[in-house]
Amino acid sequence: MVKSYLKYEHSKTFGLITSATSNGVWSADDNALNAGSRSTGGGRAVVGADEEVLCWDVKKGELVGRWKDSGCNAEVTAIAQSKTDPDVYAVGYGDGSIRVWDSRIATVIINFNGHRSGITALAFDKSGVRLASGAQDTDIVVWDLVAEVGLFKLRGHKNQITGLSFLHPQDVSEIVANGEGDSGLEAPNGDPSAGDDHAGFLLTTSKDALIKLWDLGSQHCMETHVAQTNGECWSMGITLDQSTCITAGNDGELRIWSIDVRGLSNALAHVTEDLERRYLKERGTLNRHGKDRTLGVTFHPTGNYVAVHGSEKAIELLAIRSPAEVQKSLARKRRRRKEKEKEKSLGSDPKQIEANGEKHSGEEDGEEGEVDISEIIVPYVIVRTGGKVRSMDWAGTRTGKSLQILAATTNNQLEVYDIPVKRKEKKSKSSEPPDYDRTFSVDMPGHRTDVRSLALSSDDRMLASASNGSLKIWNVRTQNCIRTLECGYALCSSFLPGDKIVVVGNRNGDLELFDIASSTLIETVKAHEGPVWTLHVHPDGRSMVTGSADKSAKFWNFEIVQEEIPGTKRTTPRLRLNHTRTLKVADDILSLRFSPDSRLLAVALLDNTVKVFFVDSLKLFLNLYGHKLPVLNMDISYDSKLIVTCSADKNVRLWGLDFGDCHKAFFAHQDSIMQVAFVPHNQDGNGHHFFSASKDRMVKYWDGDKFEQIQKLDGHHGEIWAIAVSRTGEFVVSASHDKSIRVWQQTDEQIFLEEEREKELEELYEGTLTTSLEPDAENGDAPSEAVAAGKQTVETLMAGEKIAEALDLGMADLQLLDEWHALRATQPAAAPPPRHPLFTAYGNIAAEAHVLAVVQKIPAAALQDALLVLPFDQVRPLFIFLRLWAERRWNLPLTCRVLFFMLKTHHRAIVASKTMRPMLDAIRARLRRALQAQKDEMGFNLAALRFVADRVRERGAREYVDEEAWERDGDGDGEKGRRKRAFVDLA
Repeated sequence: MVKSYLKYEHSKTFGLITSATSNGVWSADDNALNAGSRSTGGGRAVVGADEEVLCWDVKKGELVGRWKDSGCNAEVTAIAQSKTDPDVYAVGYGDGSIRVWDSRIATVIINFNGHRSGITALAFDKSGVRLASGAQDTDIVVWDLVAEVGLFKLRGHKNQITGLSFLHPQDVSEIVANGEGDSGLEAPNGDPSAGDDHAGFLLTTSKDALIKLWDLGSQHCMETHVAQTNGECWSMGITLDQSTCITAGNDGELRIWSIDVRGLSNALAHVTEDLERRYLKERGTLNRHGKDRTLGVTFHPTGNYVAVHGSEKAIELLAIRSPAEVQKSLARKRRRRKEKEKEKSLGSDPKQIEANGEKHSGEEDGEEGEVDISEIIVPYVIVRTGGKVRSMDWAGTRTGKSLQILAATTNNQLEVYDIPVKRKEKKSKSSEPPDYDRTFSVDMPGHRTDVRSLALSSDDRMLASASNGSLKIWNVRTQNCIRTLECGYALCSSFLPGDKIVVVGNRNGDLELFDIASSTLIETVKAHEGPVWTLHVHPDGRSMVTGSADKSAKFWNFEIVQEEIPGTKRTTPRLRLNHTRTLKVADDILSLRFSPDSRLLAVALLDNTVKVFFVDSLKLFLNLYGHKLPVLNMDISYDSKLIVTCSADKNVRLWGLDFGDCHKAFFAHQDSIMQVAFVPHNQDGNGHHFFSASKDRMVKYWDGDKFEQIQKLDGHHGEIWAIAVSRTGEFVVSASHDKSIRVWQQTDEQIFLEEEREKELEELYEGTLTTSLEPDAENGDAPSEAVAAGKQTVETLMAGEKIAEALDLGMADLQLLDEWHALRATQPAAAPPPRHPLFTAYGNIAAEAHVLAVVQKIPAAALQDALLVLPFDQVRPLFIFLRLWAERRWNLPLTCRVLFFMLKTHHRAIVASKTMRPMLDAIRARLRRALQAQKDEMGFNLAALRFVADRVRERGAREYVDEEAWERDGDGDGEKGRRKRAFVDLA
């Protein structure tokens, strides 16, 4: 009989506030993520957390939303909020996919897949109907959110995209139409709305140190400039009026560019525009205070401030002066210069002084046309954050008294800072930078550094996680952090019997005892000279052993002593650790374990060996040789018969504790294996099953009797440092470098080893299949700047196969029915032929309706890639069904879309085919009739709506005489009868 196992599945993730792979976005409270949630005034932070997007209430520090697509395990790399609809967010993932989320219902609206690697930049256009995405694969894709398709892919950059922004020249046309701006700007063709039909422009930057301006109408690059002089361009920021942008690179260099949006607006009307004209003009270079690479540049919505940050613990705010302030500053400098010259030249020729003064004033007047950029953008304040900044966003833009910024840091926390705005009238000559406050922060639900140790309480209800600087106690069921305690650099931890005290072993050799109930440090014991790498509580619960790098294992008894309360005669019981014995060994101890029967103590040393001692006499019993690198962890099975060891040599070995023989050695992981743990009991016959966790981001489940891998638990996005198996064996907890703690729950679903192996092979095949389908680079030809946006995935391949299958079934059915109709002409009583069971199962559905239903089920974003799967011999059957759909006027938008795409894709072959022409003529005639009918219907409905609107307007407004106005006009006006009544419309 084939043995089955119970499957473990990922059930919960906690301990992660924000991951360092993605940016964070601040959202106002009025865009509440669910209708029932109340506004708190602090706003919401929308941040990436591994494969999820988390929405935090910044003021309360509570999690209010969690967006997770069950079909996606890639980590979030970019988030952008739509400006027109604040509830819509575009989220880019590490596998190159983009999902558009509706935050109110926390569901995916649209799913795009067009990039080969992780998304690095996202930007919505002004109207919110287009989305531009840039990725590590150097491509830029423009997506249509209404039609749910990729419009085109722009190629030209040679490295990952770091900045994207749409430019809208029609904004300037509106200014001109309103009579604003200088008279030098004319609206194109005299029509202020001429730019509205144009697709607009796109400004992009990349790590290849280039900034490019793209014309989205003709899909080509108009201008390319070198953005940075000293290496990569890491970010770009653009003002709200799109007149200025800043690019940022290494060594704190900021380069300022002015954008000629008015020139772009004029260029829309003139095809023969001067090709030498440049719309991007460099204004100058600034150097910020920090000398690291600048990862973010963001302009304040008012346009008066710009925030820049690198990878250090600081955000620099720069103030943008108004023209009046710039002139004041220049006048002040001019005055100082004159005063200095007067001081210098005391006693020299007065005529010479006057000549110098006139010369400098002439220079200043000449400079007024082009003021140095350092006079316009000046340092304001440097905000020191609690961790290295990953991203920042402006928060709380409503108040004019202060600026608020949301900072997401790489050490798993969110902070909101409040910076007061300086009043201009209070400005003194020696102006100090303003003081700032950290108003809100979200830092309690996670560790600042990697979790190094996990321990579960005896009833599996509490989890202790220890890191460098903090020990946190979690409620496993609710995932809430119950206690946070300060500790040293923790390397190991354990609950003591009774689950009221946690002991932590530190890097400096100390043992710290914490009381959970009172959140206090009871005692710090200087236990060892070197780091305490491991500790284990004796199975009888009365003592424990610690192992250290000082080549000794120390045994400690738990003793309760009565301590006097100071100032009183009363005493209180206190737990003390009493050192009883010491075991000296030849090398550093990395791990040690008691056997569950309390007979043996296994000690893993730095010399790659494991030594097994008798607990009572501390005499050597066994030496386990075999690992090529140090054993990092080990565990002993419930019956004390098996010991499993894991090592930095990527191997797991199973040994018998009777004779020390190695039962099996597995090459278990692709990197160092950090921890192994047996299931603690044998209730379901799984007492010899064990888990292993490695730096290759995997947790694996093994059968220690059959020496087989049962299951791979894949989900972490960083090295796994620690695991803990529950006493019941119902769940496993793992902690990783990605700052997340994950719970893997045992389910009732059975898995079989053969099925698991087949599934792994299928995944491997699918991975190689999709990579082989990617188009190769053009041979010899210069690659075109704009290509079709699409990417073959397993889903699109399956969709294409479904269409091909439906076409084959449909054509066979049409042929069958044609034969029957021909037979009925001679034999009217002929019985209908038996159709395919599928059509019968769907209620005797027509073949063309079935094919349409199959095509309609394919998501709009994947339809074009699915149609590309069809070979040319399937185009003819598809056109037959397109003719039938057009004739019956079924889903005309979809019919037209499929037809035009197939014509564009197979244009040469269709033109060369003689049989296609009459078919296309038939489709054209039917399609034109159908479209004309739809157009007439729309026109009729539109006229009816206008008529109804007029009637509503007439009935909703009444004219009344305003008596006061009538009398006043009658009394005050000399010419009587000129104006007798004043009418007021009341709706």
